[in-house]
Amino acid sequence: MYKITVLDEFNSAHFLRAYKGKCERLHGHNWKVSVSIWSEKLNSTGMVMDFKDLKKLLAGVLKRLDHRCLNDLNCFKKANPTSENIAAYVYGRIKAGLKSKKYKRLSVDIWETESSRASFAEE
Repeated sequence: MYKITVLDEFNSAHFLRAYKGKCERLHGHNWKVSVSIWSEKLNSTGMVMDFKDLKKLLAGVLKRLDHRCLNDLNCFKKANPTSENIAAYVYGRIKAGLKSKKYKRLSVDIWETESSRASFAEE
């Protein structure tokens, strides 16, 4: 199985509704995001996918989140903008943007801090 991974980051603020603690107040993070794609076969160029294309796709998704209060975005009006829900959001956008369905698995990891990460992946 082959796997490629790209990494990017964005900055945003959020607050957690129905949470008891300091994260219920508005605060910000420098989020780090990785996207990995697995494939059993390589394309005619010998790649799972061109890194540049996956980076461009991820950058387009993160542009919608960068320097925003995530709670103000439609996708987080009801769902709390937790790391888990942000990972699921990015996953959905990446999956929708992939032209080739030849990959075997897709996963997204979101680091809220250097020591705290959430993931969303296909099984």
